[in-house]
Amino acid sequence: MPTRAEVNARAAALRAGFERHGAQAVEPPILQPADTLLDLYGEDIRARAYVTSDALRGEQMLRPDFTVPVVQMHMAHGADPARYTYAGEVFRRQERDPSRANEYVQVGYEVFERDDPAASDAEVFALISAALADLPVRAVTGDIGMLMAVVNGLNTSDIRKSALMRHIWRPRRFRALLEQFAGRKPVSAARQALLAGEVTSGAPLVGARRQHEIDARIEVLKADAAEPPIAAKDVDLIDALLDISAPLPDALGRLHDLSVDLPAIVPAVARVAARKEALKERGVDVGGLMFDANYGRTSMEYYDGFVFGFRAAGRADLPPLATGGRYDALTRRLGGGREIPAVGGVMRPCLMLLLEEGL
Repeated sequence: MPTRAEVNARAAALRAGFERHGAQAVEPPILQPADTLLDLYGEDIRARAYVTSDALRGEQMLRPDFTVPVVQMHMAHGADPARYTYAGEVFRRQERDPSRANEYVQVGYEVFERDDPAASDAEVFALISAALADLPVRAVTGDIGMLMAVVNGLNTSDIRKSALMRHIWRPRRFRALLEQFAGRKPVSAARQALLAGEVTSGAPLVGARRQHEIDARIEVLKADAAEPPIAAKDVDLIDALLDISAPLPDALGRLHDLSVDLPAIVPAVARVAARKEALKERGVDVGGLMFDANYGRTSMEYYDGFVFGFRAAGRADLPPLATGGRYDALTRRLGGGREIPAVGGVMRPCLMLLLEEGL
């Protein structure tokens, strides 16, 4: 197992490499305000982060990743364009899998640039790929924006679209909602009774919700029940999209074919095509680069476009050595209405050393 000194030395070398490409080194505090992450992800983030508090600062989280604080820093006083790099510990609770590290060193590279998003995507991917070039890794790419475009283009209510968008990063819940909204999932007897007004209770209210909030929620459920189901052909087209997993050129051909029946994805497909050309210009072998339309749906929830990852070949037991993607919407959320196209990636030097040592 690599020592802490070895991991820190590799992290410093990786960060220095990104600095040579024009990135400014930054080091956000280990303790981060919890309210920002809770606002972004809701209470779900508590299951993945270490939370503490004090009377002066309120709730704080041990840094679960670097991207959110780097975006906050940039939107407050960053240059335009800008590149940043960092190296340091992040902390994630691993109660479901105690074999996975709950503290590890992460090295990252982030690009904030307006001119050519495809070129920025290719820049981040190519630099990380080059840093992993001597290791037995396989890369996969995807694009969360493709599924977002499909959901936004559905012929259904805004409430249903919002629910599906909220669960894009929870594939099982997304599928359950899609089946429900398509009328393929039976409505439970309890909900039928609630919608029919047959449920009454004299029990006192317990918890934070007041009666008017409960009544409003029931009205929303009634309005949803009156909505026509999502068309079966639209569900089939979503399935066809999510089934795409092929080398990038082949996947792009299938996406072009699918866009005939799914015009909502035409702009997203054009972005994938532009990215492919930008990757080629960076020397990436796009013919052997996998594109998986499902990839990235279980990662942090700020990605809204290009996503990628590098895994150790033949080592399914290891987490990804590197991951990343585009998060334009996050800059808008944290920028008070201002935004800038942004993309980044992170690497785990400890896993790189493990592979080099054959462990």
